[in-house]
Amino acid sequence: MRKQVKNNVSWVGYIDWELETFHGDDYSILNGSSQNAYLVEEEKTVLIDTVWTPHRFDFVENLKKEIDLKKIDYIIANHGECDHSGALTALMAEIPETPIYCTAQAVKSIEGQYGKRGWNFNVVKTGDTLEIGNGKKLVFVEMKMLHWPDSMATYMTGDNILFSNDAFGQHFAVEELFNDKANQCLLYKEAIKYYTNILNPFSPLVAKKLVEIEGMNLQFDIIAPSHGAIWRDNPLQIVKKYAEWANAYQENQITVIYDTMWEGTTKIAHRIAEEIHKQSPDTVVKVFSISKADKNEIMTEVFKSKAIALGSPTVSNSILSSVAGWLEFAKQLKFKNKRAAAFGCYGWSGESVKILQERLRDAGFEVIDENIRSLWNPEESDLAAVPALVEKLV
Repeated sequence: MRKQVKNNVSWVGYIDWELETFHGDDYSILNGSSQNAYLVEEEKTVLIDTVWTPHRFDFVENLKKEIDLKKIDYIIANHGECDHSGALTALMAEIPETPIYCTAQAVKSIEGQYGKRGWNFNVVKTGDTLEIGNGKKLVFVEMKMLHWPDSMATYMTGDNILFSNDAFGQHFAVEELFNDKANQCLLYKEAIKYYTNILNPFSPLVAKKLVEIEGMNLQFDIIAPSHGAIWRDNPLQIVKKYAEWANAYQENQITVIYDTMWEGTTKIAHRIAEEIHKQSPDTVVKVFSISKADKNEIMTEVFKSKAIALGSPTVSNSILSSVAGWLEFAKQLKFKNKRAAAFGCYGWSGESVKILQERLRDAGFEVIDENIRSLWNPEESDLAAVPALVEKLV
């Protein structure tokens, strides 16, 4: 079912209420998602993106109910990832000669995933345009590494709509389609989670791209991403948020993260949290067990934090595998301007704290020297070091 976005522009995507994970199982979906595709019907008819591969046949059949497929003059592929391009194979089987406009890298991506099928690719770069009639045109803007090398956005003049692809999106199912109709708390929760877990590694490029787009002097009445709510009410609010998030973002928050074997490291984690509140009552404190909490939710809280404390007991001269995996993920996300402390219990050799400190530095954190290293279960003599550690973090 199509839904009107503005004038002759319609949403023709897929609301994915049942989706639970994304990027394999690497990204948790807690409030559904959507794959947003758009149909522009001016003198020329343009389809902007498709949907994820599992929904390709439903997408094509639904599109047939709205329009004669042979009337589609152009297809815009803003990004080759299969959640955007996944219906191309089914669609192009119906209209094989239709021109596809995309970046050079997107040609490689699409052919790499679906094979070389002889499709009519037309390569575009930033500033290239496509006339669509009624005095309107599409302007292409490359968005390299936001978040793939092939990504681009498409701007429609006249209606002043930016089809922004992955930028400015959220994994969030909004049947009502628009940001002003969505639950505002969930909208921003999912937007910052999306930025943290997908776009934060490319924050320097985000900042540069925002400056570049500002220099193009475009008016934005609507920002229409490929996932989640469409921004029609004050659409620049999400652009301003991206500018903040791309600038080594932090709030007055400290997050304590740990895993444990026999709860000794848990005790240290809780004491650290209590001490943070005692020393700095205005600081938000969050505590997460890595093995029990959602890793994407944890990373979102780390993104918001000015500092973290990370704990693991020593296991086989190392750290728990759950903590090691979490640290690898943290390294991928390339956090900036955040302090970190390490803590943990041990029974024999006691290497965990040193290993945590080394890996936190490797992940880009500013690691303080103060730490808590407790033999067996922590005694009050061990916990006496907590105030000094917290003082350095707050």
